[in-house]
Amino acid sequence: MDKIGFVGSGNMAEALIKGIIAAKIYAPENVFVSDIRAERLEFLADKYGVTIVENNAELAGKVETLVLSVKPQNMTDALGSIKDAIGGETLVISIAAGIKVAKIAAVLGEMAIVRVMPNTPALIGEGASALYANERAKSLLEQALSIFSSVGKAVVVDNEDLIDAVTAVSGSGPAYYFLLMEEMVKAGVKLGLPEDVAKDLVLQTAKGAGLLAVEADKNGESPAELRRKVTSPGGTTEAALKTLAANDYSRLITDALTAACDRSKELSG
Repeated sequence: MDKIGFVGSGNMAEALIKGIIAAKIYAPENVFVSDIRAERLEFLADKYGVTIVENNAELAGKVETLVLSVKPQNMTDALGSIKDAIGGETLVISIAAGIKVAKIAAVLGEMAIVRVMPNTPALIGEGASALYANERAKSLLEQALSIFSSVGKAVVVDNEDLIDAVTAVSGSGPAYYFLLMEEMVKAGVKLGLPEDVAKDLVLQTAKGAGLLAVEADKNGESPAELRRKVTSPGGTTEAALKTLAANDYSRLITDALTAACDRSKELSG
């Protein structure tokens, strides 16, 4: 069976390790991990049965698929540590935000490279990931998709520049929902609800609305249609939505995502 290696063992790496083992894409003994933190490696080995590798170069020489799960600021060092050990047929997957395929190829050479923007709900198996594959990686795209589908929904974009838009929509997206929940709890308290009651109602409403939207989408029903269904003329929901519209809620959301997209472009050079 093919072997997969992770250079870096942070939260996202752990989410992927958990996902691919649970989905039986890889057996634990065929998952290799390297990191400078010995205690972190020992934790992953104890919890998931993965194989610890002492250095990045040794790991790169053992596997057919290599996931670069280091922080962007550590990518240059990580690439330098594996460039002389990695096989030419290895599939390289990077989840480092802002690191373009060209930067990786400049160090490793012309290899099959997939750049991925995941998001934090992958930690509970409910992530949203977008993948971009260079020409050499297109024949291996299904393999990459299976890895990220094990922790949620995975889609493909055919232009690397679109990763900036993905970053704005789903990469940073959980924070927008968290902020909305935060403010709804505060508003509930101002309206007289005990904080724990407001929190429970807001969290369950967010969960229920998300699940309902996903289920409705299977039947071709959009969020806009769901919104219309719960907005009775002259009712409470309409009163709230009119206030949002009067404050140009739509433009605010567009401006916020545009700012995130623009910043992503700046960071990736």
